[in-house]
Amino acid sequence: MDPTMPPLDMSAYQPESMKAWLYSSTANGLEKNLHLDMCARAPPAPQGNEVLVRVLSAALNPVDYKFPEVGLPARMVIGMPATPGMDFCGRIVATGPHAKHFKEGQLVFGCPARPTQFGSLAEYIRIPADKIALVPDGVAVDHAAGVAVAGQTAYQSLEGRVKAGEKIAKQMGCHVTTTCSTRNMELCFRLGADEVIDYTAEPDLVAKLVQRKVVFDCILDHVGLPSALYYQGHHFLKEDGAFVQIGMSGLMTLTGRIGWPSFLGGGRRKYVVVMAKYNQRQLVQLGEWLAKGAIQVQLDSVYEFRDAGKAFEKLRSGRARGKIVVHVSDPDEQSMESLGIGL
Repeated sequence: MDPTMPPLDMSAYQPESMKAWLYSSTANGLEKNLHLDMCARAPPAPQGNEVLVRVLSAALNPVDYKFPEVGLPARMVIGMPATPGMDFCGRIVATGPHAKHFKEGQLVFGCPARPTQFGSLAEYIRIPADKIALVPDGVAVDHAAGVAVAGQTAYQSLEGRVKAGEKIAKQMGCHVTTTCSTRNMELCFRLGADEVIDYTAEPDLVAKLVQRKVVFDCILDHVGLPSALYYQGHHFLKEDGAFVQIGMSGLMTLTGRIGWPSFLGGGRRKYVVVMAKYNQRQLVQLGEWLAKGAIQVQLDSVYEFRDAGKAFEKLRSGRARGKIVVHVSDPDEQSMESLGIGL
């Protein structure tokens, strides 16, 4: 840097174009409509409490295709053409005038409050500063990229519902029983489960749980199957416990569990649908747990940017054993010098 030159105002840095995966339709599946644009329109300059981040890695979640595929209502909310993706880790390149707690060059992770027009499968993302947190020392970029959506959803599904995990539940003092297929049993134990039930070896999972009597304080349902799991839940879920719905197989699962009255065979326990509200406090806590090794991000696969379509295909297959990460920018390209800033 030339000492005779005045420092460049990095908060004014604003790219006009960027590389990005775009879609304008979700017919037959979002991933079938993705195309790579190397000169896509970059997000507008950060305003107020916003920051502009150059994305290093992005991680995929089912909401990335499920929400856009709702149809016209989603299209009206998101805007078209759009870039999918919420989870990310990257480096701040510009800040709005009120983003006082962050500065250019910092490595951050997070996610927007919902799918947006300028998602994380692009070179740049603009996001409110209260939806990001600093990446702690020692935490890998790919791991930080994969924690925001799933981590905060798990956190909020348990917070206030347990008296004392999947490691997050363990970190909060829970005794964790989980279900999985045979091939994933070792993984679940390694992630911290106290007990693992192999549903492929159990002809009737619900009947097995009924035999245990009332033992559980909270049940987290990520799938919505089997349907009787909620309707028979009073046999194994405590009276003041909650059946927490995080994911579901379809809209009929939700409408049936909410609308079927207990006197006609419906569920008899509190039914809670978790719609995660992403916040900085929980991001910071998750980052601290990652740095300490108290929780970990299990990576299923990592794709290069050109193969983002394949990453979505893997996501939709339902066979991923952990997070699916896409490398958006080469780490060597992330220096301020390469961005033309501060030279």
